[in-house]
This record gives sequence, C-alpha cells and structure tokens, in this order.
Amino acid sequence: MRESPAARATSLMYTEKRHVATATLPASFNDLLPHFLVEPDDEYIVKNKPVTLTCRSTPATQIYFKCNGEWVHQDDHLIDRTVDPATGLPIMQVKIDISRQQVEKIFGLDDYWCQCVAWSTTGTQKSQKAYVRIAYLRKNFEEEPMGKEVALNQEVLLRCHPPEGVPAAEVEWQRNEHVIDPVSEPNFLVTADRNLIIKQARLADTANYTCVAKNIVARRKSSPATVLVYVNGGWSTWTTWSACSSVCGRGWQRRSRSCTNPTPLNGGMACDGQNVQKSACTATCPVDGGWSDWSNWSECGVDCSMWRSRECTQPSPGTGGKDCQGIDLQSLNCTSQQCLQSEYYPSANGVEDVALYVGIVAVALCLTLILIVVVLVYRRKKEGLDADVADSSILTTGFQPMGIKPSKPENSHLLTIQPDLTTTTTSYQGTLHSRHDGTTHTGTAKFSMTNGPLLDPLPNGSHHTLHNGKMTSDPAEFMTRLSNQTYFKTLPRDVANTSYGTFNFLGGRLTIPNTGISLLIPPEAIPRGKIYEIYLTAQRKEDLRLPLAGCQTLLSPIVSCGPPGVVLTRPTILSMDHCSDACPENWAIRLKKQNYEGVWEDVLMMGEELISEPYYCQLEAETCRVFSEQLGRFSLVGESLNMSAAKRLRLVLFSDAYCSTLEYNIRVYCMDDTQDVFKEVMQMERQLGGRLIDEPHVLLFKDSYHNLRLSIHDMPQAHWRSKLLAGYQEIPFYHIWNGSQRFLHCTFTLERLNLSTCELTCQLCVWQVEGEGQSFSLDFNIDSRPLDPEFLLMDNNPSGSALAGPSAFQIPYLIRQKICSSLDTPCPNGADWRLLAQRLKLDRHMSFFASKASPTSVILDLWEAQHFHSGNLNQLATVMADIGKQEAMIFLVSDGEC
Repeated sequence: MRESPAARATSLMYTEKRHVATATLPASFNDLLPHFLVEPDDEYIVKNKPVTLTCRSTPATQIYFKCNGEWVHQDDHLIDRTVDPATGLPIMQVKIDISRQQVEKIFGLDDYWCQCVAWSTTGTQKSQKAYVRIAYLRKNFEEEPMGKEVALNQEVLLRCHPPEGVPAAEVEWQRNEHVIDPVSEPNFLVTADRNLIIKQARLADTANYTCVAKNIVARRKSSPATVLVYVNGGWSTWTTWSACSSVCGRGWQRRSRSCTNPTPLNGGMACDGQNVQKSACTATCPVDGGWSDWSNWSECGVDCSMWRSRECTQPSPGTGGKDCQGIDLQSLNCTSQQCLQSEYYPSANGVEDVALYVGIVAVALCLTLILIVVVLVYRRKKEGLDADVADSSILTTGFQPMGIKPSKPENSHLLTIQPDLTTTTTSYQGTLHSRHDGTTHTGTAKFSMTNGPLLDPLPNGSHHTLHNGKMTSDPAEFMTRLSNQTYFKTLPRDVANTSYGTFNFLGGRLTIPNTGISLLIPPEAIPRGKIYEIYLTAQRKEDLRLPLAGCQTLLSPIVSCGPPGVVLTRPTILSMDHCSDACPENWAIRLKKQNYEGVWEDVLMMGEELISEPYYCQLEAETCRVFSEQLGRFSLVGESLNMSAAKRLRLVLFSDAYCSTLEYNIRVYCMDDTQDVFKEVMQMERQLGGRLIDEPHVLLFKDSYHNLRLSIHDMPQAHWRSKLLAGYQEIPFYHIWNGSQRFLHCTFTLERLNLSTCELTCQLCVWQVEGEGQSFSLDFNIDSRPLDPEFLLMDNNPSGSALAGPSAFQIPYLIRQKICSSLDTPCPNGADWRLLAQRLKLDRHMSFFASKASPTSVILDLWEAQHFHSGNLNQLATVMADIGKQEAMIFLVSDGEC
C-alpha cells in the first residue's frame, strides 16, 4: 500500500538529517486551519529557462507540491520557515522549479499544472492550480494586410490575423515604422479582431502599414502594405469669355478651365471633358458715312441764285465710322433770262407752285391712309383664320381617349363630347410655319425667338408634317442639329434615350419609353402663333459629373429638356423616378439645374417652395413631378439628415444564357431603383447574351457608412462548390451612396462537379454590414430558357414617345375649358377648384394652385401627368359630380349657380 503523504513526510523527516524536523505549534494555535499567504500563479517557460512556483502558508507544519496528480519529491522542495512577529504564528514557504522537459513529457495530453497542500494539526488546505505552459510565437501570419489604392475620404480596411502563439500575441499597427495610437489619432480605429480602419483617407495617410504581433517570446512583423490615397481631378470654374477675335464681323471668343479643383494626385482620374470652349461672336464693324445723291436744283431766287443739297445718309456714319467729307450745299447763279422772268412775274409763279404742291401732298396722304387700313384689316383676318379656323379641325376631332376603356357609369357623359362627324380630317397635316408679327414668310420655314438660343432653321424646301403628333424626319438628323448648337455641345447623340416632337399652343407630351421620364406640355403653355421643336433626354451619369458634398447623394436620373430659353406662359411638368425612401423627415432634398455656364445651382428646396419662383415640385412615393416655366437640365439631390435615411436599391440577378463548361457565373447588379438604370442594364445584358434568373428585388440602403455585403450559401456540396477565395464580396458604401456609378455588380463564380448537373439551389444573402439584410432563395435549371423580361419592360403607350395636340391628353380640350371656367370662379360654399384639389388629394399644394391664373388648369395638368397610362375619366367625372357640377354645369355655368 502507498504511504499517506503525512506518513511519507514524517518518515522522510526522520531519515533525512539535512531537513528541518516537523514543527510543533503552540497549544493556543492547535485548532487553526492553515491559510495561504501566497498561492502559485500561472507561468510560461520561455525558451529553456525553468520557472519557479512559490507557496506560503500560516500556520502550517508541512507544505508539499502536487503536479499533474503526482506528489513532488521532498528533495525538490526548497523550504523556508519564519515567524510572524505580529501574531507569533509560524510561516512556512516552499518553492519548486519546473523545467521544460517536465512539461514536454505530457505535452499534447493536457495542460501541465501544480498546486500545493498545507497541513496543520487541525487539517489541510489546497491552493489554486497553477498552469505551466511553454511559450512560443510562430513566424508566419495567418493573414497579412494587403496594399490598396483608395480615393480621398474613402474608408480603408486593413486586415491582420497574427501568428499562432502562447500566450496569444498582441497586435499593434505601424505607419512608416511609427506606432499608430488610435487615442491620439481619432481617424484610426483598431477593431476587436485586430483589423485597422482608416475612417477617411487623407493624402497624409499614403504610407506603408505594418501589422506587428508580439508576446513574451518574440516579436513578428508582417510584410508592409502600401496604401495609396489618390485624388480624382476636378474642374475649376470657367474663366470669363475673352474678347471677340475679330474687330469687325464674325469671329471667335474662348474661355478655359483647369483640372485643379482638385488636381489629380497619385494616379487619380484626370478631369473628363474639354478644358477650352469656343463660341462664335460678331463684332459690329465701323461704318463710314456716304453722301446721298444731289437733290434737283431749286428755282431761281430773287437774288438770282439757285441751290441744291445732299445728306450723309447712304450710309449714315456709325460705330465710330468717319463722317462724309465735303460740302452738303451747292449754289449757282441763274442766267440773266431766268433772273428777269423771276423778277417781273414773282406773284403768279408763286401762287401756281403752292397750289400744285398742296394738291400732290393731299393725294399722297389719302393713298397712305387707305393702304394702312387695308393692311391692318388683312392682317387681322389672316391671324384669325390661322389661330381659330386652321386649328378647329384639331379641336373637333380626336377627343376620345386612346385605348379601350371600360364600361362607363351613368355620369361618365360629363367628360365626353360627341365629335363632329362632318369633319373628315383626323390629324393636323399642315406645313409648319411660324408667324412673325404680321409678316408672312414663304420658302424656308424658320422659327423666330428673341429671348433664348434657338434651333437652326429647317433646310430649304423641307416641310415637316405632323401626323398624330410625330415628326417624320430622321432621328439622327434631329440629334445632329441639336448637337451642332453652341449650348448643346455636351448633348450625347443617344437616340434611344431621347424623345422629341414639334408642338404648338395645343401642347403635348414627350416620353422616353421604359425610363419613367416624361414631359407634359399643357395646352396654352406655348404662345399662340409659336411652334417649338422640343426634346427630352435622359443623360448618362458618366457623361455628366454632378458635384456632391458631404452626405449628398443623387436620387434621380439627370434629365435634359429644351431648348432652354423658349418662352412658356404656363409651367410644364417633368416626371422622373427617384430612389429615396420617401420619408421627408430624413432628407433635405434639392432640385438642381445646370445654368448656361455649366454650373449646377439649387433652384428649389423641397418643403420650402416659394410660389413666386418658376419651379415647384411634388414628391410622390417613387416619382418626382417638377413644375417648371423654364426648360433645362435637372436632377434631384438628397442630403441625409440622420442615419435612418435610406435609398432604394434594385438587385437584379443574371447568369450566362448557355453553360457548356464546369464554371458557371452569377452576376448580381446593385443599382438605384429607377427605371432608366434598369433599362440600361437590361440592354447591356442582352448584348452580352445574359439571362435574367430572378425577378428584381428592392433593398433599403441606409446612410450608415457600412458596406454592402453579398454571399451565397446552402449550395449542394455534392454537386457544386464556390471558386471564391473569400466567403463574401463587398461593395464599398461610398460607391453606392454618391451615385456616380449607374450600377455596380458582383460576380460569383461557381463550379459544378459534373457536366450533367443542371439544377442549382442556393441562398443569396445581401445585407449592409451591421445593418438589415435580405435573403433570396434561388432554384433554377441552368440549361432552361431564360426568364422572359418583357413583362418588366412593357410600355403602355403604343402611340410612340411623342404625342401632340388632343391625343396627348385624357381630357378633351373643349371639356377641359368648360371645367376650368366652371371651377376657377370662387364659390361661397367651396364647390370650386379647392374642393377638386381636396378630392384628388392634392390639397397640400393649395397655395401653389392659388398663385396661378387658372388653378383648375394646373390641377388638371397634374392629374394628366399622374394618370396618362392609368387614368380613368369615369373616376374624374364622379369627382365632378360629387363636387356638385352636374351635366348642365359642365357646359354652361351661370352666376347664380355659385
């Protein structure tokens, strides 16, 4: 049998003379249990240096160490006995040494541990366990930081996973061999998993970054990671136009700008566009005066002389030209015979001459007055025929709305009119000419405007005819003529994203199919007698760089309509999609317009509209309606007021149409939730031969400075595997938020283990880091037909992208006039345009409507813009009936009815 530790200790004490005998306690302390003053602590063996464990207890008669369940031999103990002078209790201290060889004997089986046991006459006590480990630090980092090139103010993430070690290595970061202190440098952040984040990269942050791992054994450095902070160039403002190059006649003037705001640095992109602009100019030439012909000689005077004169009027001197040189009056002596005749018969000749001159003047005045009266009468009749008779065919035909309408309720007759069946004309097919203040032009058709840039005249002999509101000229020719104008040098020749047409006072509508962009030109917006050729273009974001600052982001497409400067008597309505979350309390939304100098200006702050301004805006859930009395280039920019502000993103999935190899790619597009961007992606994927594998999904992306992370999960491992080295992909926050790139995409490359595998089932997870996310289930056959995208691109406007005249509106022109005359006049009981706005849920804009000459017309314009594809005249007729405007009131409203 094994001896007890106490017996073994007693026998050893008696047999080993060099050890001190067991101490005996005073009688007063016999009932005390030992307690530890010092317990052994955890230790690490560095290289081959042994460690010492210490244990101290009072009152104690014996102390022994026990390591890994085995008693340590007494010879290995170093014992020291003292007495506490304050209490008189004996204190016993024991030390042992642990070598590397002792720990390595059980290495891999369990941790090496030791504890001490103290005895007194009353009983025993055990100390805590002390673990002894061999310290080490491996050389190779599990993950080293990688160099990056980042834009100015972008967030940078450098990853570091230190080598394996005991104890675990601490990590510090160095920039150019200097330690980074996140406390004193708040732009740096070291995360809990030892990664380094540069919150906003500055030019001074261009450096070599090193991850340093250290513990009690060693210190390791990773390979340096070079972070290069680049700056994309920006244009300075344009200089003023130079003086005209010619002092007389046609010349050129120029202005310039430099790519210094800021200057591109460290490989940043140079400015896109021209640094010099030229413009034609005409300098007025000096005109030297020229003499007119001499007048006839006068009659011989009493002084026997006659005279003649001339004037400096052919031409008159102007703009610094020289006056005529010479005399303007000549005299000549009469012959003696003429002098005598004048002398002897002065009175007779004078009376005859006066009578002759008076008669001639009277006849001339009468003829002049008659001619003026004839011309005025002719002009008035001519204008009346052009404005009223020529357009009457349009007003009396084509009133019925387009498309097949559902059955009408009993009061639907309120908004319909029986067409004139005697009129056979169904469209306006007259040659387009402009009228200029009573002057009739023939031959070349010209557009006359005095207050803005105009389109070039139509070519000689080219008379465009308007059929059902559409121009028959070549679209490429129209875009070429637009791009040749001085102001339209930057207009892209993108026929697919441009709509155009010719319009008169009856108005019309321009629509860019499948983009959600349209321009409504209300009736009477174009002055009578004027004909405008108007265009509407969806600009590509890469063609125009919209300057954004701070938390600003582009919420809508950039839309151009023009030509700028045309005279409008009523506001047009520009409709375009936006991608904000439609929570006004989260946003400060501005309408921006580009001026003639190319600078973007704020023309409207949403919620702070002034009715005196030429712009007004209605923000709906997904659409923005801009009322504008001036055409130009517009966009909607939002600035987030808090981190709850979110943009709507549209996620679209594509893959290869045919897969004949083991590799299979899935492309996930992330774009603003607007129809114009989606249309562009669909067109691009058609060219690439891609296939749509799932319907688009909408995701809210918050202003939280966190990236968008995408990953694929739950693939059948027996048939598929991912070829990505990382478990996920990320799209940087600023790439999405600033909106400078129309769409971004990630490609997931998968590999099937057998060519016969055709089914793919997986989960696509998309979420914003530390934010909300979504998971989409994908289950499809990779060899099946692609999802038909036509349901996503259906256009409900079969008549084309340009409609002119009554066919562009749901409400017939004459009925519209009746409604306006009925509701514009205020009624004491409120049955006027105010009640119409309330029933149509437009009462938020009451002050704007009230500022217009005809509030009802503006309300109907907005209704037309909202309901062109889905409008129901029956519902509008029902609203009119609810207001109290019965059938008789629609066509004839008397004063007593209010």
